[in-house]
Amino acid sequence: MIRALLDEGFLFVRQRGSHRRYAHPDGRRVTVPFTRSGDTFAAGTLKSIVELQARWSGEDLQRMGLL
Repeated sequence: MIRALLDEGFLFVRQRGSHRRYAHPDGRRVTVPFTRSGDTFAAGTLKSIVELQARWSGEDLQRMGLL
């Protein structure tokens, strides 16, 4: 997920505890819970990151190879 955010132009802004904040130049902001590389996200957390925060569509996910 973090690699996809960085590849799509999001930049690491800050970290507070186990949450990392990324921002896109167009104003979108994404908060990602981070404990270890390779950890999985709960379905609701993943949906929030993809649909509500990053505002990625199904086409975006296919283009990035995530679907």
